[in-house]
Amino acid sequence: MASRRTRPQPTSTDPVTAYARAVCGGEKIAGPHVRDAGKRHLDDLQDGPARGLTFDAASAARAIGFFRDVLRLNGGEFEGSPFVLLDWQQFIVGSLFGWKGADGWRRFRVAYIETGKGSGKSPLAAGIGMYGLVADGEPRAEIYAAATKKDQAMVLFRDAVAMWQQSPALNQRLKSSGTGENVWNLAYLEKGSFFRPISADDGQSGPRPHISLVDEVHEHRNNTVIEMQRAGTKSRRQALILMITNSGANKTGPGWQYHDYAVKVCARMLTDDAFFGFVCALDEGDDPVRDESCWPKANPSLQGSDLPGMKYLREQVTEARGMPGKEALVRRLNFCQWTDAANPWISADVWLGVQREFDWRELRGRRAWAGLDLSSTTDLTGLVLYVEPEAEGEPWRLVPFGWLPEEDLDRKEDKDRVPYTAWRAAGYLETTPGRAISKLAVLKRLVELGEFFDLQSVAYDRWRIEDLKALAADNDIALPEMVPYGQGYRDMSPAIEAFETALLNGDVVHPGNPVFTWCAANAVTVSDDAENRKLSKEKATGRIDLMVAAVMAVGSSCAMATQEKSFWETES
Repeated sequence: MASRRTRPQPTSTDPVTAYARAVCGGEKIAGPHVRDAGKRHLDDLQDGPARGLTFDAASAARAIGFFRDVLRLNGGEFEGSPFVLLDWQQFIVGSLFGWKGADGWRRFRVAYIETGKGSGKSPLAAGIGMYGLVADGEPRAEIYAAATKKDQAMVLFRDAVAMWQQSPALNQRLKSSGTGENVWNLAYLEKGSFFRPISADDGQSGPRPHISLVDEVHEHRNNTVIEMQRAGTKSRRQALILMITNSGANKTGPGWQYHDYAVKVCARMLTDDAFFGFVCALDEGDDPVRDESCWPKANPSLQGSDLPGMKYLREQVTEARGMPGKEALVRRLNFCQWTDAANPWISADVWLGVQREFDWRELRGRRAWAGLDLSSTTDLTGLVLYVEPEAEGEPWRLVPFGWLPEEDLDRKEDKDRVPYTAWRAAGYLETTPGRAISKLAVLKRLVELGEFFDLQSVAYDRWRIEDLKALAADNDIALPEMVPYGQGYRDMSPAIEAFETALLNGDVVHPGNPVFTWCAANAVTVSDDAENRKLSKEKATGRIDLMVAAVMAVGSSCAMATQEKSFWETES
């Protein structure tokens, strides 16, 4: 008789850190964003205490052990087996329950998990809900399986019901409402707690979740369900909103927004210590239809287990090869390839690799070129200087400045999902009084910088510049040399190429200003038929104003260098 298959046993007393080291060290196949998540964990072990963060390995182990000791799997050959977490699942559970904030409570309040279909996200989420219900010590805990529709919410909730039915420990503790397939509530009477499905169909019923499990986020058309749940967490000290999803078919809904945000937080292009991301994806150049070796990057359960996913994936890929119309669906569901998602222009590795600490005030008198992206009345205005080196081997330096109106800054922060108020307090962002950008404040900064540096020119987009010039004339302000810079393919493409070359060769550095880094992470290029490129604000995933300014500054510097070269060649 064949032996029963078992899931692998944990091999480390701290499997969270062990997994992070394995993916970062290449011992475990993982995609770029999972590697970033591992690197973030390892970096936080070193640097987190300065921000009040600590990792409690014992708490992580307790949550991981709950799955093994209390929960049972259901379905097929795994029916009734202990739920022994795979290493990537241990990393998620251990991170969520092991990391603590400065207040001593759990650090992470929002988590986004994206993997290929069939990786086991739903049972994992259901198990996290069960832990919050019976093992977290939370009085009157409200645990929800949330979705846009009740039938979708029931999918995840049925996993929880099956765990209750299979687990002797849970079966004794919890009472159900409903029978068979119609169970709609699990109650932990000892604590006055419950676990139930909820959907947008139920309306604004005032939930106060301790843990909310939001399923299939890529199918949500708006943020109604997520925000309804998040609004109820303010009375809970360590509430958790856990989102799980496959990849989606467009980037207009909350699924892509949270995907993009998670990617940037994991890559440390944004700082949000309360947000956890585990985003599976392929590396650039991977082709899952032709090469199986990349499949575990999107399907982490394929490694270290004997789950039957490989057979399923091979069947899917075979059908995709024979039916081209199915290929996009196979890539999206199984290999985490968003089918309507623009790729960022600059990778996190490249951008963070040229980050250097420096004080621009020590660069007085150097030649510099500036780019100015003047916003509408309420949006971000960006000014970036491209400062020439003096010594051989010294890099060029990018010096960024950004402005927003003071009024409604909190609302803009909520809308753009970035910490504008914290950036302002830290000196990375300037604000001007009122509801609109003060162009006079921008003018004064330009004059100061023109006197501080040997400012060769200020490249600008012709849009809205006449108002600035008129304001300068009215206030008797002498502007530096102002040069119009086209935003089309002809002018932007060579500037983009020059900027890329400088970044890749390490010939330019930036100071790590988070507003600048955020703009870099959002930047997307579009191409014409001749492969000329320009930055696209329409396709960008957020504001890119400082990157537009930086590209104009680099482009104007290169244009002057070309003119100087032509002059000397003519003279000689």
